[in-house]
Amino acid sequence: MCGTCGCDSPQTATTRRLELHQGLLSRNDAQAAANRAHFRRHGLRTLNLLSAPGSGKTALLEQLARRWPRPPIGVIVGDLATDNDARRLQAAGARAVQIRTGDLCHLDAALVDRAFAQLDCRGIDLLVIENVGNLVCPTAFDLGEERRIAILSVTEGEDKPLKYPALFRSADAVLINKSDLADAVGFDRRSAIANLQAIAPQAELFELSARSGDGLDALIAWIDTGSNTSSCS
Repeated sequence: MCGTCGCDSPQTATTRRLELHQGLLSRNDAQAAANRAHFRRHGLRTLNLLSAPGSGKTALLEQLARRWPRPPIGVIVGDLATDNDARRLQAAGARAVQIRTGDLCHLDAALVDRAFAQLDCRGIDLLVIENVGNLVCPTAFDLGEERRIAILSVTEGEDKPLKYPALFRSADAVLINKSDLADAVGFDRRSAIANLQAIAPQAELFELSARSGDGLDALIAWIDTGSNTSSCS
């Protein structure tokens, strides 16, 4: 797709492509480390939110913007095109900056650094990076986040963690979203939780509905653990 992380090639990676890929990740990791230090200097708790398209990332962030105990929150939004999500989040009270990636199927640390420079973070202690909807490419790219959250919606199927293990293994928390639709779509909760526990035993697990807000209080409490007072000026 993007031609950057190697996902455009159906062939087995050659030694030369592997070297280029490693070089790319090394540069990204250096920028991510700089981002992380920068965010910490500003007293920001930073999350990287990853999922498939349509899993409810933006709806979740709308609820979070309204319920966060110390509003506003800051959001950096990644999409291939449009600023629809950023406008939705601004309407919910967040300070949001949109990144349009074009044909790039993931965010990288340099894109996040440039977007952060456009964000007014005065009075903000929570920054969320809404990654491009993709279960493969974003997994490899550290953006400087403190915690990584993966979303699995009940409409996607219980075996999604088995099909995309790298994403879920990299997550600090997994959200089972759209819980209000579970019965309607025949979601097998027991199977989904067993798959998540097998693939990502390290991850905290939350069940919620981004549309109604049910279950969001427990997630907010987890996010808020150890939050700092913003020193952004």
